[in-house]
Parts: sequence; structure tokens; C-alpha cells
Amino acid sequence: MPSAPLPAGDRLLLRPFDDGDASAFAAAARESVATVGRWMPWCSEVYSEQDALDWFAACRAGAAAGTAHEFGIFDRETGAFIGGTGLNLINHQHLYCNLGYWVRQSRQGQGVAGRCVQALAAHAFGVLGLRRVEIIVAEGNRPSEAVARKSGALLECVARQRLNIRGVSVPASVFSLVAGSDR
Repeated sequence: MPSAPLPAGDRLLLRPFDDGDASAFAAAARESVATVGRWMPWCSEVYSEQDALDWFAACRAGAAAGTAHEFGIFDRETGAFIGGTGLNLINHQHLYCNLGYWVRQSRQGQGVAGRCVQALAAHAFGVLGLRRVEIIVAEGNRPSEAVARKSGALLECVARQRLNIRGVSVPASVFSLVAGSDR
């Protein structure tokens, strides 16, 4: 089932990617190499519109399979592309998923990621009927860790070798939000 647009606060709109977003997505990725690229290796100086189109196709396939709901983050008033966020690795048997986010460098530090976490957690617990949302943060990614904490996610553990970044297994903090709880 395709994902529907979601409001995320007064100024943000989360909506599925459209192929027309490829140029803006690629430009935002290239702009953000110094901050996002450290943690998300796909974000590189050579990220292309074709790379974005390939990602959008994977997002549509995940939505159709019910395993992911990925969204672009847009300024509701101007339509400007701000970043990406989504629910993925959806496990329907055990009712949990992963929640991820990235914000282009020029829009970081404005509370965008936190508003996305709140909107997607509400979607996961309400529309999707999930009971648990995990935010996995690579060790050392202080900005992403701060977003998880400010969003009310509870740090449960640091998992050894939890993420693979550029071929290296690294530890990551496992944060969670659970349905029916303020934590």
C-alpha cells in the first residue's frame, strides 16, 4: 500500500518521493556530505539524480511490500526539499520497525528531524498498528542521538557491531519508542 503524505508540525510535509524530486534530492545529498555522509555512506560527492531515482524505486517497492514507508521532507509553504525520513525494516509479526532520518546540511539544527520522529511514530502506532519503533544511532553520531533523546526515545543499550559503515562494523545506540507510553 503506497504511503500517504503526513504533516509534521506547522511547516513540514512528509510525502512519498516523486521522480521529479530527484534533482533536489541529489543536490541535498551532495550538500550534506560533511555531516550526513559520515554516517550514511550513500551520501557522497558523486550522488546523482539516477541514484535518487533508484532510491525512489526501492522506496515504492518497500511501500508496495509493506516493509517500508519512506518520505521526503518538504517545506509546506515553499515546497523546498529538506531531507528524508522513514519507517523501514517493518516486522509485522512482532509489530516493530526502524525509524530513520536525515536533514540536508543547510537545514540542520532547526528541529526538523524531531518533528519527523513525532509524526512517524504517531503513524507507526496509529495507522500501522505497530507497538515499537527503534532508532539506531551509530556511536559518535551526537546530533542523531540528541534527536532521539529529545523525541522521548529511551536508550536501551549500545549494541556491538550493530551497523556496517563503509565495510566496518560499528557499535550503535538502540533507542525505542513504544505504543501507549510517553517513553
